[in-house]
Amino acid sequence: MTISKNVFLKVILLFTLITILAPKSYGSSSDEEKYKYLDLFGQVFDRVRSSYVEEVTDQELIEKAIDGMLSGLDPHSGFMNEEVFQEMQMDTEGKFGGLGIEITMEEGFVKVIAPIEDTPAYDAGVLAGDYIIQIDETPVFGLTLNEAVELMRGKKGEPIVITISRANTEPFEIEIIRDYIKIRSVKSEVLNNIGYLRITSFNEQTESGLLNAIKKIEQENKIKGFVLDVRSNPGGLLTQAVKVTDIFLERGEIVSTRGRDKKDIRRYRAKKSDITNGKPLVVIIDGGSASASEIVAGALQDHKRAIIIGTQSFGKGSVQTIIPFQVSNSDNLTGIRLTTARYYTPSGQSIQGKGIVPDIIIEQGEFESFDYKRFSESDLKDSLDKNNEEDVEENEDNELSEFEKRLEIDYQLRRAFDLVQGVSLYNETQE
Repeated sequence: MTISKNVFLKVILLFTLITILAPKSYGSSSDEEKYKYLDLFGQVFDRVRSSYVEEVTDQELIEKAIDGMLSGLDPHSGFMNEEVFQEMQMDTEGKFGGLGIEITMEEGFVKVIAPIEDTPAYDAGVLAGDYIIQIDETPVFGLTLNEAVELMRGKKGEPIVITISRANTEPFEIEIIRDYIKIRSVKSEVLNNIGYLRITSFNEQTESGLLNAIKKIEQENKIKGFVLDVRSNPGGLLTQAVKVTDIFLERGEIVSTRGRDKKDIRRYRAKKSDITNGKPLVVIIDGGSASASEIVAGALQDHKRAIIIGTQSFGKGSVQTIIPFQVSNSDNLTGIRLTTARYYTPSGQSIQGKGIVPDIIIEQGEFESFDYKRFSESDLKDSLDKNNEEDVEENEDNELSEFEKRLEIDYQLRRAFDLVQGVSLYNETQE
């Protein structure tokens, strides 16, 4: 009991010090009221430790108390123990283990913001907007976000079964094999002299990957314009979102962040010139485009640098600051993820809960084709200038590339290419 009491006293001392050192302007409660609730916390801590149905370590209780304090504020704040903190650092570097989904908590369940392209979850068919209601045999309802994440993480090659609730369908199970995930955040293609730029997430390699892709495309082709695809992109680093936007802007504000105090305003502005020289640009977004993706789309829309198409984005417009803490007598770091500000587009609009509304709303759909023979004047009997049969060469269907096959079924992408082509032709007529 002596050791437990010491731990208990340390917890109370910690919270007391935080209370004393906190700036007075941040709250209106009297010190007496603060100490009253700190005393209540101590009583609850002691009772849970002694009376809970199963034995729980002091470390577990303290970590859960900290996480509960943070996650109770909003879905994106939380505590990271040593293991989760290390994995978070790998996430921003573009390599980590797991399923490959960006998630949040909503109404007690895990909601998928977006699956990351070329990851086990993406390949298994997990979609933005899905709710994960069970992980293996464990119901999700009642878990914290960190607890759900820990259940889904595991060693490479280990299977996991998640139960999905999706609109207009009965709940169903998906088996996914965990893997180490190396995210290639930028992909590119060229078709009909239009450059296609796909950003799957915003990590430390995104800006350099995009610059290299644009440089290579323009060296090898006479480019008419670009399509920037950030669908199902859950976001990532704010710094990378700013740098990516700067690639397409000459000047002006990209995004601002505003905290609880009016003086806590930070503005990010374009510093470089538009390396695409103002070529037509279409950005595709959807309900899985969140955070950094919304910063890019919002800035390019407000500056009228790009036409935004697709469907309304997710609406995650809050800033999370990672604050590390070192545990006493340990070299390892823990940390907290704390919401400290909101994002605002250059026009002053908050992204939080609203998202970006496209200039042209285009729902995803499928092309319908009908098998029928097309006729022309040359098909009529005795048509003038009709070639002799021996001179007519049969046109063999050229094999479509993988990207062209994708255009056949991706309605939003096809419309984006058509739009770039149309804007390019219009610009030529104005020259």
